[in-house]
Amino acid sequence: MDFNFDLVVQSFPLLLLGAGITIKITALSVAVGIIIGLFMGIARIGRIRIFRWIAAVYVDFFRGTPLLVQIFLVYFALPLMTGQRSDPYVAAISACGLNSGAYVAEIFRSGIQSIDKGQMEAGRSLGMTWVQTMRYIVVPQAFKRVIPQLGNEFIALLKDSSLVSVIGFEELTRRGQLIIAKTYASVEIWTCVAIIYLIMTLTISRFVAFLEWRFAKDDRH
Repeated sequence: MDFNFDLVVQSFPLLLLGAGITIKITALSVAVGIIIGLFMGIARIGRIRIFRWIAAVYVDFFRGTPLLVQIFLVYFALPLMTGQRSDPYVAAISACGLNSGAYVAEIFRSGIQSIDKGQMEAGRSLGMTWVQTMRYIVVPQAFKRVIPQLGNEFIALLKDSSLVSVIGFEELTRRGQLIIAKTYASVEIWTCVAIIYLIMTLTISRFVAFLEWRFAKDDRH
């Protein structure tokens, strides 16, 4: 059986639209994950026991259960409690963001703990509070150190975002499935989908490497 290049060319614009949706969902989910993860990561090493416990339960739950199950819970279970129908867009970003936040929390926790304790002591000796020292001294340094891990989380979530198709999102993978259902050209379409994913992940990897190099260059100066 010959490879149908004409079909690939015809389907490419539709797949690119799906890729755009994939990138949008991933970017927003990672943004939510970074915000949640930063606070949860700090809470895990903070002094308040109840916050440490809440953060630990959150991280263990979202790291210990499949993302697909979490998507179903957000989309189908929350309406039972709120009495309102779930918006697929909000449900997708919420589930992916909460999932990402658990992994980002551990990334920030390890990054903060890698900073020399003398940095905290220096900040406190200058009259800064614990929160101020974390905000202005410790967290900025930790953020630079965890950029590679955050990049890996971005890439992992980019690939996992295909799971949101179960609640009706026509992202890249779902677009491929719909085209295959009409054309039966599974080899051609899946090859094209794989190439698009590869291009996106390589682009993110190169961008993260550039940020890492840039921050390292700034530190040397």
